[in-house]
Amino acid sequence: MKHKVPFLLFMFLALQAGSWGLTGHRAIGRIAEYHLSKKASKAVRKILGHETLADVANWMDFIKSEPAYDYMKPWHYVTIPDGQTYATAEKAPEGDVIWAINTFIGQLKSDTLTLDEQRFAIKALVHFIGDIHQPLHVGTGKDRGGNDVKLNYFWESSNLHRVWDSGMIDKQQLSYTEWAIHLNHTTKEQVARWQAASVNDWAMESMALRASVYAIGDGKNLGYRYNYDHLAEVEQRLLQAGVRLAGVLNAIFD
Repeated sequence: MKHKVPFLLFMFLALQAGSWGLTGHRAIGRIAEYHLSKKASKAVRKILGHETLADVANWMDFIKSEPAYDYMKPWHYVTIPDGQTYATAEKAPEGDVIWAINTFIGQLKSDTLTLDEQRFAIKALVHFIGDIHQPLHVGTGKDRGGNDVKLNYFWESSNLHRVWDSGMIDKQQLSYTEWAIHLNHTTKEQVARWQAASVNDWAMESMALRASVYAIGDGKNLGYRYNYDHLAEVEQRLLQAGVRLAGVLNAIFD
């Protein structure tokens, strides 16, 4: 398992599918910016320069096109079979999203990274904290996180993973900034409770949603009813991811 992440020297333009899609990940980054402390906000600006958390939110998906970074692909998800916990589940030797989040947090807290390595670590955390809040990124190990569940979504060929990645989000036709404004309504008590939860807790929350996610009936034709039943879950997971990303960065830089 690789414990030191090298700095990527350039941005690759090809994008492969990843959790929440472009809009969802950017909305999470934007929500986090609302909840950063002044000290954390200043530190993030110093590290990222002209880029925002929303700007870099999809960066870990962009680099999937470069074979040199193939070893990072398993870091986007974790497999926890039904009836198990992360502690009891077999661990992937190459790492998983829980391991990756904890590793990057530890590296940033160590205060031993170069500026380039800090930039890499923040970009990774923005994305991976989003990933773990997408229920199908905490998979059963049976269907590649719903990618093998083929279906039609509003009469177009798709799969269950894609519906949760981007289908329900994009169907609302909101920009990521509109999503962030729409979602960012929390109480201090909610923020405190969500930020107090552990990374393992985040994964177990996603796992707890799986039964609902897979409730697609016999027809394999999803549309308005599925959106009606699940959009509130999508919205809460996006909001929780943004609030928790801010909590992680505040804890590191405060």
